[in-house]
Amino acid sequence: MRFQILLVVLALLFCFGCDQKASPEVIPVTKSELLVVLEHEDVQLVDVRRPEEYDLGHISGAININILDSEGFEKGAASLDKQKPVYIYCQAGKRSKKASEKLKAMGFTAIYDYSDGYGSWEQEN
Repeated sequence: MRFQILLVVLALLFCFGCDQKASPEVIPVTKSELLVVLEHEDVQLVDVRRPEEYDLGHISGAININILDSEGFEKGAASLDKQKPVYIYCQAGKRSKKASEKLKAMGFTAIYDYSDGYGSWEQEN
């Protein structure tokens, strides 16, 4: 009898465990961490600001996918590899947070947010 109860409990745990997918976390990244990654890895770096802001200056190697343009953001994000880490930033952190949530919902598995933003990047350089 104990064995049967144990089997039922294990089966239930297994079934419920299979249905639970871990939601990816958005990982905050500092400027020094981002600098190391950019120096040593080929990364997907996304500037989520408006094109006008991007044109005034951006982190070298970043592509621009405007979070304020919903359709354009989804189309631009679809061109990225969901299995590779994606690093995002905006001007000061608010839009990159919004973009992080959208990327999570789209199934991206590794999202890094430089929430200090380009404003901080530019001031320190």
